[in-house]
Amino acid sequence: MLPNGPVRSKPEPVKTQALIIDCDPGVDDAVALMLAFGSDALELLAVTTVAGNAPLKKTTRNALMLRQIAGREDVPVHAGADRPLRRKPAGAGEFHGEEGLGFMAPFPPAGLVADGHGVDALINRVMEREPGTVALAVLGPLTNLALALRKEAALRDRLGPVAVMGGARSEGGNITASAEFNIWADPEAADEVLRSGLPVTMFGLDATHQVRATEARIAAIASIGTPKGDTAAAMMRFSQKVEREIVGWDAPPVHDLCPVAWLARPELFDLAPCRIAVEIGSELTRGHTAVEFREAVAGSLPHRWATRANADGVFALIAEACA
Repeated sequence: MLPNGPVRSKPEPVKTQALIIDCDPGVDDAVALMLAFGSDALELLAVTTVAGNAPLKKTTRNALMLRQIAGREDVPVHAGADRPLRRKPAGAGEFHGEEGLGFMAPFPPAGLVADGHGVDALINRVMEREPGTVALAVLGPLTNLALALRKEAALRDRLGPVAVMGGARSEGGNITASAEFNIWADPEAADEVLRSGLPVTMFGLDATHQVRATEARIAAIASIGTPKGDTAAAMMRFSQKVEREIVGWDAPPVHDLCPVAWLARPELFDLAPCRIAVEIGSELTRGHTAVEFREAVAGSLPHRWATRANADGVFALIAEACA
């Protein structure tokens, strides 16, 4: 018997990427978390924290605050490493505010930190799923990932896409002349991760400087009128103020958005195969990322470097998530 009307196929289910976010919130981490908390394309399994932009106690509290604002108490937050592998902890309070979240006054979060160290949480979440199905976005120093690889070598073959915000090439550095902060803060961890065999995709300043929070983009996020939108806009407003005062730019880059946006919408970025090495022996060039695209020179090209970002697409993505 024929149907009375046209036959309509069922809509394809939204394909989601299982994801762990390792971060050090941080104003741009906060915007990235708002994207991850609100994106239908991402299944956020856990948030792990690390010392970086602020001490671990503050970055963990900030992650709990942001989770509460987003209404995502279902996502566990695990505290990770409180210091780099070998270096003294470094902070970036001048770019993130004394408490790490710009203009936002800290409040005691209702939720608690989950049991278990962040390194163990990372390992467990990856190992309990099928190989290659759990992605990791590293938005701070790579300390937790380096420690996880030391503890569980099988992680190298089980972890899915690894997207790292870090490094600099043609744009130069933002903490020294040639180094980006996340890599500079724990260069030994970055060196271990990049030599581990993991297929790392790195979003350095070459790409993140293309994703700038213009006045129009901030206003568009603020106009959404949701807690996530208000929070993301407030973070970018603080960055705007800091960039004007310290750097002289009017539209600040929102660095940590990039790895999370790529995992949700890979077509928003262009990537180039490469080999990335990190300087750990010289204080002058500590944390410099040597990005080699020539296979004849590098021997092999195990990593990928982001070269172009569709900024309008990235900001449309965060607007959708905040709505």
